[in-house]
Amino acid sequence: MSYFAHQTAIIDEGCQIGDGTKIWHFSHIMSGAIVGSNCNIGQNVVISPLVVLGNNVKVQNNVSVYTGVTCEDDVFLGPSVVFTNVINPRSAINRKNQYLATKVCKGASIGANATVVCGITIGIYAMIGAGSVITKDIQPYALVMGNPARQTGWVSEHGHKLHFDNNGEALCPESGDKYVLRKNSVIKTNQ
Repeated sequence: MSYFAHQTAIIDEGCQIGDGTKIWHFSHIMSGAIVGSNCNIGQNVVISPLVVLGNNVKVQNNVSVYTGVTCEDDVFLGPSVVFTNVINPRSAINRKNQYLATKVCKGASIGANATVVCGITIGIYAMIGAGSVITKDIQPYALVMGNPARQTGWVSEHGHKLHFDNNGEALCPESGDKYVLRKNSVIKTNQ
């Protein structure tokens, strides 16, 4: 075994877990789940069947990641983040064949207690504020917050708010990387 699992964690047969991953107290990785390398799965986390987590994904305590969710590399899921997978759930009606796919793209961060309604895509390096309710697609590098979540700005890959000049250009204060805002979308220009 090339990953660490706390003795209270439940790892079902038929899941894949990458090298260097750590799975902490009372977490459950279900059959068919794929967890990449160097991930950190906090306490009391559920990773449901067919969920895919890329490399270096951080899942904080009490997170539920349900079938239909894919998180690309370097995604951060804050404490108590919840994903849904059915748009109109009913206890008496089985809708397992109606799960909607949700994709969290590379480098995105989702703050504590946020809820992500199924069927959406969160763009690369987007930052979702704590307690937000995500009901629609989020653009790459977008900063969103609230219920329902609304965009309030743009962030760099290092998570700093970007301040664009009159030419639509901004620099990340930490990395010095340059970003350009054109037609209400942001791109990093010195990739």
